[in-house]
Amino acid sequence: MRIAVLGAGIVGVTTAWYLARDGHSVTVYDRRDRVAAETSRANAGLIAPGHAHAWASPRAPGMLLRSLWQGDTALKLKLRADPALLAWGLAFLRNCSAERNRRNTLVKLRLCLLSHESLKEIAAADDIAYHRVPKGLLYLYRDRTHLASGRANMALLVENGASLRAIDTDECLAIEPALAPARDRIAGAIFAPGEESGDCRLFAASLAGKLAERGVGFALGTDIRRLRREGARIAAIETDRGEISADLYVLALGPHAAPIARTAGIRLPVYPVKGYSLTVPLRDPDKAPTVGSVDEHRLVAFARMGDRLRLTSTAEISGYGLDHRPSDFATMIETAEELFPGAADFDRPDYWTCLRPMTPDGPPILGPTPLENLVLNAGSGHMGWTMACGNARIVADLIAHRTPPIPLDGLLLAGR
Repeated sequence: MRIAVLGAGIVGVTTAWYLARDGHSVTVYDRRDRVAAETSRANAGLIAPGHAHAWASPRAPGMLLRSLWQGDTALKLKLRADPALLAWGLAFLRNCSAERNRRNTLVKLRLCLLSHESLKEIAAADDIAYHRVPKGLLYLYRDRTHLASGRANMALLVENGASLRAIDTDECLAIEPALAPARDRIAGAIFAPGEESGDCRLFAASLAGKLAERGVGFALGTDIRRLRREGARIAAIETDRGEISADLYVLALGPHAAPIARTAGIRLPVYPVKGYSLTVPLRDPDKAPTVGSVDEHRLVAFARMGDRLRLTSTAEISGYGLDHRPSDFATMIETAEELFPGAADFDRPDYWTCLRPMTPDGPPILGPTPLENLVLNAGSGHMGWTMACGNARIVADLIAHRTPPIPLDGLLLAGR
């Protein structure tokens, strides 16, 4: 079958891998001139099932409300006259109960665990190098009260398959000696020994190269403008290079999936949430961390990528804009200097913003649509790197009429 994968981020490229393995003729389309050039370019780098908690929670409405006048919150809302934002926001609030948060978290966790195993399968099968650091991840806490809360939240994940354990300051520093200068700032951590970090963009680019050698097409620099629908099918994709036709289409356009789906009358509850990242060269590698971590107090994530350090923070619900200022990255720099003084060269920063394709409940939207030849791989949000391979495997299974390895409850468009 001829399949067009729309989107060449980590989600689209891994989808192409599974589809090509099944023997389909696959072409990947993207408006950028290289793969993984937008949301996948400079994400946190963490493969983190231990961070599978859904954002929509009883605490979230208060955080969003405070963000309207406080500038230092990790989850921010900037009000705008946007009907799509209003609809998404109301759906988000409906998911902020404790019961729905638990359900959505478990859906995400199942998918994250499957995806991590699938990522290792792909990397081993194609010998993909991506600055992988398989030393586990640390979720750092600065005070004992917050650590106790983290331990309580950890229980749900542990009971359902996540490998996590609480550790004290000494064990935390034994796992990551570079944290020694910050001993007095660390009350303890949650350690995820089976998790890892790596460069998502490098993984996607390397995998795309392997796929191209096996005959998968990459029509990059192709701007997808609309889906041309005829009855219950997509007849063609309209692009700046003319129409594209295939037997089946997989929509994997990240934050742009929703507006493109609307051109065929499909409503996707996906809205962009802006994230900020900072990548800097190392000044002193001996002072830099090797174990990927999250400062849970400030919600700043960091990961070592060869001779660079990646830092990420902030979730800003503000539409499709990508504007930023150096001051937007001040908390990341301050956090890194506190935890790893002298490790990185902040005089040579690579500032970056991206749009995370968020669903209001948290899990992505996979599989069939009301159109018989349009399949979804959309809405992975802030965990696209963690979820991508699992998403792709499930989508390929559904296209092949195989039973996916995990339940699909909470992952389909129906009922969302």
